[in-house]
Amino acid sequence: MQSQGWFQDLDPDDVDGAVASIREGSASSPQEWPSEAVAAGFVPDESAYYDRLHEVTVEATRSQVAERERADDQQLIHAVRTIDDLAATTNELTERLTEWAGSYYGESASGAEYVAKIAGREPGDPVEARIVSLANRVTDLQDERETIDAFVRREAPAVCPNLSMLAGPVLATRLIALAGGLEQLAKKPSGTVQVLGAEDALFAHLRGHASSPKHGVIYTHEYVRGTTPEQRGSAARALAGKLAIAARIDHYSGDRRPGLQDELDERMARIRSRGGDE
Repeated sequence: MQSQGWFQDLDPDDVDGAVASIREGSASSPQEWPSEAVAAGFVPDESAYYDRLHEVTVEATRSQVAERERADDQQLIHAVRTIDDLAATTNELTERLTEWAGSYYGESASGAEYVAKIAGREPGDPVEARIVSLANRVTDLQDERETIDAFVRREAPAVCPNLSMLAGPVLATRLIALAGGLEQLAKKPSGTVQVLGAEDALFAHLRGHASSPKHGVIYTHEYVRGTTPEQRGSAARALAGKLAIAARIDHYSGDRRPGLQDELDERMARIRSRGGDE
């Protein structure tokens, strides 16, 4: 923003130019902007100035939010949440389908293979037609979930290369989603990263109803899940520390650093060789 104000050299009807001036400009010190805008002929009076300022600031905020929602990390968040929604819906519909099909065919079976078997049948009456149709819908949802999962695995390494390298693309995306974005994750200390996904247990601990959780969603990582209970706290702390560093590098520089994986592997080897928690 120039010293003459954000409205300097703008046509009063140029909304895009005003939005750009609001978002990108700056001023070294405050001035009597309303009266200067009137004097410059930008608006007829101060009331009109404030109306115009409100209009362009709202539009500037709207455009910034839209850009943020289109950001790559936000698209990964939408994708991983869709995976979870599809999994929950598919599981529920699979249970309903197997119950319905079991009563019709006199069979006792369940699971994805049984759903696929039903989907391949040729219906012989209106009831069976509905059962087979539902089975096909369930298989379509299963296929869509697998497709989106493949999308996350393909795209995450480009968005967060170091986090994906250490955690795997899906867990990396889940951490980003739990934090609200890559920038938000990059600003969190390792202790917070360690318990992301364990908020209910953490709140119970703060209320004095449970012990402090050792880990959240990072439990799904082999270095935590595959470690003995006695070593799990140390493993979770070590992993969370490296993940926090990886998130910061991904957000602030974006260059891939393979040495992080070597450091994590060495740290885990030392933890496992001790046979106990720290």
